[in-house]
Amino acid sequence: MIEFIAAFARWSQLTANLILFGSCVFLFIIGQQKTLFEAAWVARLERCFPWMAGAVLLGLIGILAITTGEATGIVANVWSPLAWLEIVQKTQIGYVWVARAALASVLLMAILVLRRAKREKWHYLLWAVVASFPLIAGTLMSHSSADEMSFAAVAPYAVHILLAGAWFGALPAVLLILYSSHSESGKALGLVTTSYLKKFSVVAAPVMLLLAVTGLIVTDRLVETFYHTLVASPYGWLLIAKLSILAVILVIAYQARYRWLPRLSEDGVEQNNRSTKHLRQWVGIEFFLAVLLVLLATILANTLPAKHTMIENWPYPFRFSINATWDEPYVQEMVWSGIVLFLIALSTIWLGKKNHWNRMTKILVPSLLGISSMAIALPPLAIEAYPETYLKPTIPFDAISIVNGSRLFAENCSNCHGPQGKGTQPVVDPDVRDPTDLLTQQHTAKYTVGNVFHLLTHGIPGTQMPGYAATLSEDDRWDLINFLHALSRGFDARLLGSMILPEMPVIASPVFNYAANDGSSGNLKDFRLQKNVLLVLFSWPQSKERFFQLAAAYDRIKALNTEILAVPIRALSQAELEQVAEIANFPVVIEGWSEIKDSYWLYRRVRTVPDLSGKGMFPGHMEFITDRFGYLRARWVGQFEGFGWQNFDALTLQLRQLNQEDEIMPPPGEHAH
Repeated sequence: MIEFIAAFARWSQLTANLILFGSCVFLFIIGQQKTLFEAAWVARLERCFPWMAGAVLLGLIGILAITTGEATGIVANVWSPLAWLEIVQKTQIGYVWVARAALASVLLMAILVLRRAKREKWHYLLWAVVASFPLIAGTLMSHSSADEMSFAAVAPYAVHILLAGAWFGALPAVLLILYSSHSESGKALGLVTTSYLKKFSVVAAPVMLLLAVTGLIVTDRLVETFYHTLVASPYGWLLIAKLSILAVILVIAYQARYRWLPRLSEDGVEQNNRSTKHLRQWVGIEFFLAVLLVLLATILANTLPAKHTMIENWPYPFRFSINATWDEPYVQEMVWSGIVLFLIALSTIWLGKKNHWNRMTKILVPSLLGISSMAIALPPLAIEAYPETYLKPTIPFDAISIVNGSRLFAENCSNCHGPQGKGTQPVVDPDVRDPTDLLTQQHTAKYTVGNVFHLLTHGIPGTQMPGYAATLSEDDRWDLINFLHALSRGFDARLLGSMILPEMPVIASPVFNYAANDGSSGNLKDFRLQKNVLLVLFSWPQSKERFFQLAAAYDRIKALNTEILAVPIRALSQAELEQVAEIANFPVVIEGWSEIKDSYWLYRRVRTVPDLSGKGMFPGHMEFITDRFGYLRARWVGQFEGFGWQNFDALTLQLRQLNQEDEIMPPPGEHAH
């Protein structure tokens, strides 16, 4: 019951606001002729304005009541004004609601005051402007503003709402014109009302186009790269239903614009009446569908966005992936053939209209060609999928998980895949595939993390790999996946060097917790958007000379918005810690060092030393630069890369370049993808 009330409150206030805004925009557009103010349909429409403004206010009160109940988790608070007041005074949602309610009140007062004055064209413009304010304020409570309260995030949605109002809100006025022309008499009145409809039709076309463009922008922000959710989540299903209704509306609008409306100007009472009847009928259907569209949009605005949806059970045995299939034999030829056939299908629509094909032919030919084009182009892009394909990891991608995964890999996987995951243990049986190379081969296009989870759970048919559902917990399997991702990213990190690639962050730094000898502690993410981090993995006393250099330059490095964290690669005795502390005037990690060392060891390789044999070497001294957005940008391995950052001018040059960069990618997520 509460959900129904909530949906009705949101829908009623939005519908009333859109109609009020769109009607005023429409009246302003056609308001050049003074006869407009004498028309009976205008008076009827204006009498509804105060009621619609009142509906906006009542709907907002209902929204506040429902929001209070949802925010507090107490159903009784839906009916408690004192609880409403608490929300209004202490939450951002409450502040936005106050702004919306105040703007709606101004709208109601403006309508009541100006309705008493002699009607002028600018009255409608003023009402439209004032009616736009509650709509714009409402976007501050949308999904677009939930992730990021910025102009770039909110503006496309605000423009989308206003465009929707300019189209949808004008439909009641159009219906009133059509029904009034049926009851009124006189050729002159018919010509005037026809001109009104044509003006609206001319404006409606670009409005609908811009509405579609801004809708795509908003949808892309709420979906991002998770387009698979459009066919497997409530948000996606609602969006598809909304777009389907919109497609029907566009067909009706096209028929009205290019078929029935031009006939209103033709001579002949019978022809004029027939066209008017068609317009009344179909514009009425369009308005009904538009109301349903607004209802779906309201529900959609309060549904978890696609990019935040967890698809726990992918319902299809396949998925489409260009990255995984594009280089397979004949895929490109099939896809391009399908695209050409689809373009031919579109061209037959124009041919059918030009050559006056009968209705059945005009529908069947493009439809059959379009279906055939998809049957040719889509199957080559399909790859196998599992129920877990789009499952998201429940364990963060951090040093603790990576280290636990490396232990599980050594216990369960290294016998076949080798200690470094390169798949070096061939299988004698020719019918059984050799172990997969998990280190140097890219698998991310074909295998999502959910796919890997499925294979770890159930095993791989045709190989010696068993399923681990009975022997490894779900968390252990995610740890193992995090290790495999770190293994692969570590191999990619061989392309890093002691010089950054400007504005090209690619590899996320493994996150870790630490405690240092100076009493400081925290998480690597604590430095995000604030400081770069120079992570120094050292051995003692071999790194003593380097510590003297770092200590001497520490103030210079700090001035470049960078913190040093020194991490030992083995346990240090109390005496050794005291020796280190005498030199180091920067934090030296004493808790969490083992996990940091083991996870960052995977990022040790350089291009000239791939280090693929056996268990792998462990350089005695490595340094990594993580930028303030959480990306691994440069690395110096003293054993393999010579003098490197011992020249502090070379090091400080890299830090200056990082500090000059704006955010070009969002900080990496907490989970592997």
